Order: sequence, then structure tokens, then C-alpha cells
Amino acid sequence: MSQVNSGAAGPSAGSDVAAATASTKRNKPQYHAFTQQQLPACKPILSPHMVIPVLAFVGLVFIPIGLACIAASNKVVEVVYRYDTKCVPGNMLHNKVAYIQNASIDKTCTIVLKVPRDMKRPIFIYYQLEKFYQNHRRYTTSRSDMQLRDPKQASAITEFCKPEAYAANGSPIVPCGLVAWSLFNDTYSFAHRRGRGGHTEALTVIKSGISWRSDRGHVFGNHVFPKNFQNSSLVGGGQLDPTKPVSSSANFRAFFLLPSSSSVSTMMDGDCGGVQLSEQEDLMVWMRTAALPRFRLYGRVEADLGAGELLAVEVRNNYNSYSFAGKKAVVLSTSGLLGGRNAFLGRAYVVTGVACFVLALQLTLLCLDDFILKIYYDKAGDLWLSRGWKTFFHEHHLNAGDLLICTFDGHDLLTFKVFSISHCRVLYDTSGVAEGGEDPQVSGA
Repeated sequence: MSQVNSGAAGPSAGSDVAAATASTKRNKPQYHAFTQQQLPACKPILSPHMVIPVLAFVGLVFIPIGLACIAASNKVVEVVYRYDTKCVPGNMLHNKVAYIQNASIDKTCTIVLKVPRDMKRPIFIYYQLEKFYQNHRRYTTSRSDMQLRDPKQASAITEFCKPEAYAANGSPIVPCGLVAWSLFNDTYSFAHRRGRGGHTEALTVIKSGISWRSDRGHVFGNHVFPKNFQNSSLVGGGQLDPTKPVSSSANFRAFFLLPSSSSVSTMMDGDCGGVQLSEQEDLMVWMRTAALPRFRLYGRVEADLGAGELLAVEVRNNYNSYSFAGKKAVVLSTSGLLGGRNAFLGRAYVVTGVACFVLALQLTLLCLDDFILKIYYDKAGDLWLSRGWKTFFHEHHLNAGDLLICTFDGHDLLTFKVFSISHCRVLYDTSGVAEGGEDPQVSGA
């Protein structure tokens, strides 16, 4: 019987190993300092003599900026009047929901506002809603942007538009979704009296130019008209009139919103044609959902109001905010360098600046107590260290027999090289622990 050669498989195994090695080398990524995390990096040591001036500088810059922002905010004149309760009849205060849902009750009320200071044009008019959270995820996504942008996409109903997706006859609703369905529909008209015994003058509310230019030009396309809007069984907010004429006059004043209980009527003469969604700026303002339940722009008045003038506001209280215990208010405001009246930015700057100053002061006191050594020269010109020396020894764990080599920069910084009793150099981290790092440094005074 022939003997089996045990080494016969050797060359084959060796070739397999060589092939595997070649394959590994071939798949090995190319060396680069970035992939190997070997790029040079700046690792500054935050010593007290560097951090304290930075904090003081930030405080010195932030506090004046904050005070300037607060001063600019205080120059803005703002008048706020809450009317959701004032406009409800006394016999209906116990059941406000029944009052707002009863179409046979007149919802008109008149309130009087007193101008506290001179208000220069333009005067912006806002409606303010509270406890109405448009930032809810299901509410924010309840819309179809394709439908608003392209007239050929009227049937582009997303699943998020339900239950306001189709009318009772199965036709698509334009615009669909809960955002458009809950459109705010309270209306305001203004009149004021100039001086004592003067005649009452109506103020024209300009509703154009109150939306974002990007909304008018991109989000809401041309030739997209409302269809089947507010025709479902669910009663929503404002209505959009698909047949109201549009005027080409520059002085035309359009009111696109109608109360839910009102019939479609022609307010002004004009060229016949439907009102496309890209012209209904009340809808655009409402559909740009807010992160916070506060201001919404209603219009602007190009007139000056003097201090002490009385302003009569006729309110049509149509919007149902009582079902969710919401609050409604009308707001008149001028504008400043930073927009409306809001002192949050200024207060944030002031608080940050004061905090930086406090931290700088605390660090200064700690460094004076723990790390700063008192340096002085005697008559012979020798340098002496006094206060803080024992603390420095304790913080850096120095023992008897350790060798310290001191380098003085001639101003206020001492750098120590520490050698232990075994003549080995000791390096410290930023906390003073001997675990490798830099030489300890102290500031002198």
C-alpha cells in the first residue's frame, strides 16, 4: 500500500493564504489622515486668564445690545382688546357654544379703543387666538400642496385631508384639509373721531400685501379656484366665494371672507371673474401655520392716530373659539426696527450678558483665592512668592523632595516644570492631576 503524502495539500493551502492576503491588501482603504483621525487639531487649555476676559467681553457686548432691543420694543405702540366674552349677550354667557352656533343671533358688537400714544402709519391689525395650536402634527399635514399649486391637481387628495377631502356628491374639495376648513372668519371695521366734536371718519383696512411673497408666487398657483368649500356636513370657519368679482383697480378693497351664516353678495363693482386662491391672502396667512398660538395678520391701516383718540371697532364675532375655551382679541400695533412689540430678544441678551459677568466675577474670586500667587520684588531685586503658595502645592500634589523649575514671563505668568524625587518629569492635566498633559501655570499679581 502506498503511503499518503501528508504534505500534498501544502502548496494549495499556501496559495489560498496568499490569495486571501492579496485580497485583503487590495480591499484595504487608502490611507488618509482624515479617515485615520490624524488631522492636526487645536486643543486650547482654558486657563483662567483666558476665560475671564472672554466672559467679560461677551457680557460687555450683550448687555448694551439687549438694552437697545428692549428700547426699540418699548417704542412700538400696541393696543390689545379681548372681545370673545364682551361680544356675547348677557343671557348667553352660560352657554357660549350655543350662542356661536345659532345662525339666527346677530353676532355684531361694537367696542371702543383708546389710543395710548401717537401711532404712525402703517398701523397693523392682527387677530389674536389663544389655545388654538396649529402646530399639531395631524393638523399641520391636513392639506394638499399639489392641489393649491396646480389647477390640474384638483383631485390630488392626500389621505391626510380627511374628513374634509370630498363633498357629499363625491367631488373633491378645493382647498381640502382641516387647515383651510378652520379658516378664521371674524371681521372688523374701524372708525375714529378727530378731536372733540369732530366728524367720524371710517378707516380703510388694506388686505393686500399681508401674505408672504413666496406664498403668492409659488405655494398658491394661478387659476386655482375654490370648489365645494364648506359644503360638507361639518361646519367649519370662513367661506371662500368662488364667484365674487375681481377688480383691476388699484384702490379696490376686497373682503374675501364671509361669515358662515351670510349669503354670497357682491360688495363692489368690478370685472367679472372668479377669485383664485393666489389672490385670497386671508387664506394664505391662515394656512401658514404658526408654531405658537398668537398673532395673525388681518390687515393694515394707512393713517396716523393721535394719543387719546377713540377708535370704534365693529366686530362680527363668527369664529367658534368657545368649544376649546379659546380667547380672541383684536390687536393694533405699529412696527419698529425689530418688528412688533416683543421684548424677549432684548431680555435674552441682557440675561446672557449678566450671566457672563457673574461667571467672570466668580472665576476671578476663585482664582484669586486658589491659583494666583502674590509676586513682589525686594530691595535686592529678588522675586518672592507669598499668598497662594500653599494652595498651589496642595492642588498639584507636590511633596517634599520634588524639584520645581520656574519660568517667569516678566509680567504675570509663571510656568513650572515639576520633577519628582526620582528625577522624572511630572505632567498635569487641566484639573491639576498628574496624569500627563501640560506644565502647570499660574497667574501672578
